[in-house]
Formats: sequence, structure tokens, C-alpha cells
Amino acid sequence: MKTRLASLLQQAISSLQTQGELPEELTPTIKIEHTRDPSHGDYASNVAMMLAKPAKKNPRQIAQAIINSLPEDSDVLSVDIAGPGFINFFINPLSQHAVIKQILEQGSRFGTSNIAKGKKVQVEFVSANPTGPLHVGHGRGAAYGATVANLLTAIGYDVHREYYVNDAGRQMDILATSVWLRYLELCGESIPFPSNGYKGGYIADIATLIKQSHGQTFNMPVSDVFLDIPADEPDGGDKEKHIDGLIARAKESLGDKNYRILFDAALTSILGDIRQDLEDFGVHYDDWFSERSLMDKGAIDRAIEKLKASGYMYQKEGAWWFKSTEFGDEKDRVVIRDNGLTTYFASDIAYHLHTLERGYDIIDVWGSDHHGYVPRVKAALQAMGADPERMKVLLVQFAVLYKGGEKMQMSTRSGQFVTLRELRDEIGADAARYFYVMRKAEQHMDFDLDLATSQSNENPLYYVQYAHARVCSVMRLLTEKGLNYSAQEGLKHLDQLAQTHETNLIDTLNRYPEKLTQAAQQYEPHQLNHYLRELSTQFHSYYNSHKFIVDDVALMQARLVLINATKQVLANGLQLLGVNAPESM
Repeated sequence: MKTRLASLLQQAISSLQTQGELPEELTPTIKIEHTRDPSHGDYASNVAMMLAKPAKKNPRQIAQAIINSLPEDSDVLSVDIAGPGFINFFINPLSQHAVIKQILEQGSRFGTSNIAKGKKVQVEFVSANPTGPLHVGHGRGAAYGATVANLLTAIGYDVHREYYVNDAGRQMDILATSVWLRYLELCGESIPFPSNGYKGGYIADIATLIKQSHGQTFNMPVSDVFLDIPADEPDGGDKEKHIDGLIARAKESLGDKNYRILFDAALTSILGDIRQDLEDFGVHYDDWFSERSLMDKGAIDRAIEKLKASGYMYQKEGAWWFKSTEFGDEKDRVVIRDNGLTTYFASDIAYHLHTLERGYDIIDVWGSDHHGYVPRVKAALQAMGADPERMKVLLVQFAVLYKGGEKMQMSTRSGQFVTLRELRDEIGADAARYFYVMRKAEQHMDFDLDLATSQSNENPLYYVQYAHARVCSVMRLLTEKGLNYSAQEGLKHLDQLAQTHETNLIDTLNRYPEKLTQAAQQYEPHQLNHYLRELSTQFHSYYNSHKFIVDDVALMQARLVLINATKQVLANGLQLLGVNAPESM
């Protein structure tokens, strides 16, 4: 219907241009929106107001001229002007019924489109350092990134889902060294554990597996381990120099081969745990991209050479710096340290350049604490000759977990945190996925566990899933009564659906494709979330006010076809959110 109305408006505008009423060079973008107030009709357009300034005419005058030039359409009952110049369309309710047949014919495809056909985009999300289990903060990025990818796929994008594995760098060295120290404890050594090491129980678990597999292979006296190592912070020293000293000692004492065994054992264990967590959360990737592979393939060196060739690199105090201040950054950034090692920044710009060269536009889902990192990565891409506008970063606020009204703490390094796995065990993957995308990603989120597990209308997930289950219960009751459902018969009698609850429900069904497209184009899953709540409200109101299994066969079949169309749309929306549509509750 929106396409038809846009066509009618375009024909009217073209006619006015031919008559000299409007300038011929004007090519307005015609937008048709659902009205919020039914008294203002079913659809509205602001095209007259868009034309007013370039045409140098009053918008209401233009709106009236357009209305007078509109071609006839049997489904348009009337058209009027509202406010400063909105053109409002009142549509024949029977034409709105066509959506029911469309839903039944298209099934799970209803609402999807090909408006982005031919466009390739990579969605990179979560990508937490493999230094510990995923916690509930990572969960929000996982749910949001996965749903954005689903939405983009639904409107025709060729979507590549990727997890960027930081399997190189200092944090991984801290992890490997932490595991080694726990291993030494298992060998009988008394270790003053570094304040900047990873302390979670999972570190000891990995060390235990290494001890079982390799025995005393990596053992050495604690006195040799800490010989000439800078003091730790609690002893008046520097915690960063202390842990860096221990990393250097581990590499020196173990040698490359044995150090790599420890390193890889820690990486494999934690990354395997992360993979399983995300799979169980319904989050799937096309590729787990290794940072180390960038080094192995020379991608980092090539990116650095591009930066040097651009003239935006310089040496100072033995290090190589990128002139990011010339692109609006607060200070220049180190790309190669004075010890010859590249930084995380070097890996990141090489990774993004590599992705663009593969033909993908980029959508990164990052934690909100990375907001300052965005302009410098884009600046590096621009300096290397790439288009920075092909990279979009969506920032996600971490969720704050509440249980029994009390805030729960999270810290990966200290080991005191609530894991994503614990959250799933507590409330289920469905509730976690649904609640995580109930608000804009950049908004602060308080995650109420008690609400997420309650079986009441106050729980938005329960409310939506219950609507789907209620339709299924009606169909089971129909079978129990020995009656049959015929969609074909129901579609013949849609004119029977004249009650206010029915017309409201049909109107809401008509809105689904538009809401899906908006949610995808604006990267806002919460719009779909809110739509499903609205659709469920319309259905529950209908369910509580009318009987579906009635003596009038024509009316019964029409109502059954309507609620089955509703069930289909609920299932479609829930699937995009990564949530199940239960048949009973």
C-alpha cells in the first residue's frame, strides 16, 4: 500500500510539473508513514512541506494541488490535509486485509526484502580477549551484534559474521604467565601471585590440565622465577613492570617451544569455552579471525608500510608514531614500540584494511568504553587511502545485573564476575537474548533477573511468547472439538473481520515489514522488540474480548486465519531476535 500511495503522489506531482504548477527540476523523495492517530487516517506524507521551499509556495496550497491531481484508486476512501501540510490517506479496511493472505503465503519470509541486495557487510562483534570466560557484559554485545546481523540479512545484505580473536599481544602473555605461575603452585612452589595477573579459578583449571599432560616439564624454583624481577605494586613497586618482568622470565626460562605450549593451551581452553558459550547462546559466526594470522600473512607490515608511504608516520624516541592528531585525535598514537613490537593499534588498522580489501563494508560492535578508539582507526584507514565511511562502529553499553534488588559485580582480572553461562543457567538463553535488546544499545541497561524469570504480563518476553502459545492452544482446542481449520475458507470471508479489535490487529500486522526495515537500517533491534510487544497487546486484547471457535463457520475461519497470521509474524520477529516461539507455556 505504501508503494501504491507513493506512486499516486508521484503521478500527481508530475502532472503539476507538466502544468507548470511546480518546477520541473524538482525530484522529491516521497515518504509514506503510518499515522499514529487513527483520526488522521492510515497513512501520511510530508511531501508538500518538502516541496514548499524550493517551489516557493505555501505547503498547504501545494498539498491541496496534489490532492486535486491524485489519480483515482478504489482502495483510497478519502484524502485530506492536516497541520502545516501533511497529506493524510484514509484506506478501505478491506484492502488492509490483503496482508493476511500475504503472510500465509510467504510464511517465514514475510517482512523480509531485497532492498540491500548486492551489498556486502561484515559484522564483527563480541571479540572479547580470550583471557577468561564471557561475562554478562559481553552478553549484551553478543545479543545485539547477532540480532543486527539477522536484521541486515532480512533486508537483503550479504552478511559475514566474524569474531576477531586477539591471540597475540601483551594480554595473552599475561594470561600465559598467570597459568605458568598457577602450574608452579601445583608443583609445590609458594608463589606471590602478581596483582596484575589473571586470578580466576579457570586459570588454575588450565594449569591442572597442563600438569596432568606435561608433569614437571615447566617447573623451576620460585627463587629463580622472581630473581631481579621489579617489585609488585603492593610492595611499593610498579605492577606493570612486575608482570612484564615475569612475562620476560617465562619466555626466557621456558624457551620458545615450551612457552608456546603453555600459551596455546591457555588460548585453546578459553577460546573453546567462549565458542561453546556463544553457540549455546544461539550466536554463530562464519569465521573466527586470528590476529596472529595478520602477522603470519604480513598484513600488519603491509599496513604499516602504507602508513609510512602516506607521510603520516614519524619516529620519536625509538618508536614509530601515527599522526592521528592531524585527523582530529587528541594525541598521536604509537604503531611500533621502541622495542620493535607492534601495538594493538597496528593490528587493528591492518585487520580493518584487510576486511575492506576483501570487499566488505564493516560494522563493528564495540563496548562504549572504546568510543575514543573509533576516530583514530578511521583516521588510519583514510591515511592508507581507504574510505573511512565504509566502517561503522556501534557502541554498546554494558548491562548491569540486578538480583533481589542488589547489583552484581564483574571484573575479569580479579576473577569476580558473573559469566554469561551462569546467566543462561539462571534465566535461559531466550530471556537473556530478548532483554539484552529491549533498549537502544548505547543506553545504560539495568538487567533485572527477577523480572526476566517471572511468569507474568510484566515480563515482556513472557507476554510475547504467551501470545504465540495462545494461538497454538486455540488450534489444539479446535482439533479436540473435532473441527477443521481451512485457511482457504478463511481468506474467502475476511470481510467478516469488522470488529475494532480485528481492524487494529490487521493494521499492526501491516506495519511489520516497515518496522523490520527500520530496525535493520537504523541498527536498532529494540524497534522490533517494541513492535512484538505492541502486536502481542493487540492479540491479547482480541483474545480476551472475542471467541474464535464460534458457530458461524465463515466468521470462525476468518478469525482463525487472522490469529494464525498473527502467530506467523510473532514467530518471524522472535526468530530474528534469536528467541524461540513456544507452542505451549
